[in-house]
Amino acid sequence: MIHCQLNKQLRGASGIFELNIDAQFPARTFTILFGESGAGKTSILRMLAGLMTPEHGLITSQNQVWFDSSKKIYLKPQLRKGAFVFQDQGLFPNMTVRKNLEFAQRQSNQKKLIDEIIELFELGDLQHLSPINLSGGQKQKVALARSIINQPNILLLDEPLSALDRRTRLMLQEYIQKAHKEFKLTTIMVSHDLSEIHKITDRVLKLEEGVISEVTVETAFGETNKLIKGSIISSKAIGENIKLEILVSREAYEMLEKRSKDDDEIRLCK
Repeated sequence: MIHCQLNKQLRGASGIFELNIDAQFPARTFTILFGESGAGKTSILRMLAGLMTPEHGLITSQNQVWFDSSKKIYLKPQLRKGAFVFQDQGLFPNMTVRKNLEFAQRQSNQKKLIDEIIELFELGDLQHLSPINLSGGQKQKVALARSIINQPNILLLDEPLSALDRRTRLMLQEYIQKAHKEFKLTTIMVSHDLSEIHKITDRVLKLEEGVISEVTVETAFGETNKLIKGSIISSKAIGENIKLEILVSREAYEMLEKRSKDDDEIRLCK
C-alpha cells in the first residue's frame, strides 16, 4: 500500500493554490485520479515518482519511507520500485523497439523477460522498427511495455490515452489492464475522460481545490454500470455529467427497458 501526505503550493488555471492531500492506494488496486486541468493531478504523480519534492509531507510504500520532510528523507526515483508513463513517450528515436526495452533494463541479460513482454504487448512485428516508424498508439504501447521491464510494484500513468483516437484508446486500455493484472501492480492513472475507462478501474479519486476525495464507481459512472456491460460508441460532456451511447446485448436491453420507464436518465433505442 502507498500512503501519501502531500503539501505543496502550485500554480493552476486560477492562480496559486495549496495542494494538501492525505490518500492511500491499496496494493494491486487500479485507481483513477481525475479533476479539472491544473488541479495538481500530474504533480501528485510526480511527487510519488520522486520527480517533484513536496514542501511538507510523507510518502511510504510497503513500510518503506520514500519521503519524510520532518526527517529529511528523500529516496531517489530509481530506488522507489515504480514506473512512470508520461503523455510524451520519451522513446529513443535512434534505437529499435527492442533496444529501447533492453536499454531500460537495470539488470542486463534478461532476454526471456523481454521476450515475454514483447509477447504480452504483441510487439513482435514492431520490435526491430525504430519509433519514428510507429503510430502514436504503437509508441504508447512500447512506452507501457518499457515501463514494466524492471517489474515495478507501482505504475503511474499520466493521461496515457490523450491525443489518441477512440479505437486506439480502447486498445491501449486492454494492454494497461493486462499489465496491471499480469504484474500485480498498484496502478494510479490520471485521466480527464471517465467515460472510457470505467471498465478497468477499482476506485476513483477526485481532486478539487487542492483536496482529494473518493468517489464511488457507481457515482462516477452512473447506476447503469451496475446493470450492463456494453461498448461505449460515443460520449459527450454536458456540464458535470457525461452522456453515453452504449451498445448492449438484448438481455441487458430488456433489463433496462423494464427499469427505465420512469427513469429520465436512460433513453433506449432499438
